[in-house]
Parts: sequence; structure tokens; C-alpha cells
Amino acid sequence: MDKSNPVASAVKFRGGGFAPTPLRGVGALVFFALIAFAEFGTRSGFISALTLPRPSDVLLTFKELYTSGLLWKHLLPSLTRLAVGAALGVSAGICVGVAIGLFSLVRAGLVPVVAAIFPIPKIALLPLFVIWFGIDEGSKYALIAFGTFTPTVVATYGAVDNVDRTLIRMGQSFGLSWFSIVRKIVLPGAMPGILSGLRISLAIAIILLVAAEMLGAEYGIGAYILEAGALYDLERLFAGVVILSVIGVIVSATLGLLERRLLDWRT
Repeated sequence: MDKSNPVASAVKFRGGGFAPTPLRGVGALVFFALIAFAEFGTRSGFISALTLPRPSDVLLTFKELYTSGLLWKHLLPSLTRLAVGAALGVSAGICVGVAIGLFSLVRAGLVPVVAAIFPIPKIALLPLFVIWFGIDEGSKYALIAFGTFTPTVVATYGAVDNVDRTLIRMGQSFGLSWFSIVRKIVLPGAMPGILSGLRISLAIAIILLVAAEMLGAEYGIGAYILEAGALYDLERLFAGVVILSVIGVIVSATLGLLERRLLDWRT
């Protein structure tokens, strides 16, 4: 072949930036495979019925919950507590985290406080919240809000710190005001880190929801699980656990939709 006249060939595009390829159905296939394995194991005796209930029996428990109306009696109070507590904690955490990231005085005053209270197990503070806010809904809201507050603060001011300083200097060189730089550069640049922190904060909120409902709650998923565990009713216990898992999946999917809407500028 004449090297002076090379044949032109297409070059494969390599600028995807390690973007993940969506593979629909794989997650559902894994779930169904695990459920099928558990069903086969419990029916064949490979898995003891004393350690794991049959998925089909758990499904029948769901049906009984739905037909009796107890599903909504337990689910609606839990969703209300989760929504109110998480909204309070997340909104306050984002505000404080942004303030820490933007103002040196706030950073110097609050970072040591956040570092001191962040490692405290929030479940251990539940008796204290009961004393402060009573055994009714106030203590449950407070526990969930406090549990989501500190991780949201840490994720938010870390995201603000990681915004590219070159973009900020560029905005300053074009004469943008401080408020415009924050609104157009800092907050959009920090949004991926903030949303990633929200995934962790809301997962913590679900954990604390169960803990809060196990103390002084007549209805709620946590109270339902506590009652089932006391009676060693594995079908009901696993039904409650599956409900919490479904809530977690819905929360994660909602955050995924929010990320795609708010971060479409990255594509």
C-alpha cells in the first residue's frame, strides 16, 4: 500500500467521559433471581423456614395487609413522619452547608460544632428527644431532622468547596456580582455533590424512622416490624422490611429524576 496516500478510516468516538450505559431490566432480573432462589431454597428445605420465610407467604401477607386496610394505616403515618422530618433536616442542612462554604466566619464557628455532633449515634439520642419534645410526633420529627441535618451539612459545604475556582475567577473577571457568582456558578457547580449527599441523608432518615416508630407509636412501619418481631412472625417482619426497601427504591428513583432535571447541563 502506498504510505503517501493512506486510506481514511473512521475513528471511534471516545469522548463519552465514562458515562454509564443504561441497561434496563438488569436490576429487576437480579431481584427476581434472588426471590426465586429464596423460594426454591425454602420449599426444598435447603433454607430453614425458621430463618427465612417463603417469598410466596410474604406476598400473601401483603395481600392480607392490603385487604384489611392495615397497610395504609401503617404506611401513611410513616410517610408523613419521613417527609416532614427529612424536609426540615435537609433544608436546614443545605442552608447551613452553603453558609459554611461561603463565609469564613460561619465556617470557623460551625465546622467544629458539626464535627462534634456528626459521629454521635442519633438513635442513642431518642430518649432525650422524647424528654424534650414528648412521646408523640414531635420527637419523631426531631430525630429524623437531626439525623439528616449533619450529613447534609457536611456534603453541602464539601460540594461548595469543590467548585472549580477557575470558574469563579472567570466570573469575577467578567464583572459578575457576588450574588450572581453564587447563583450562576457556585450553586450549580455544587449541586452534584449536594444531591449525592441527599441520597445518604434520606437513607439515614428511613433508618431513624424505624427507630423512632419503635418507641411510642401505635401505627407505622417501625411499630409493625416491632410487633412482628416480638411475635416471631417472620412473614409480617419481612413484609415490613420489604416495604422499607420499596420506600428506599422510590426515594432513590425520585432523586435520580431530580438529578437528570437539575444536572442536564453536564450532558
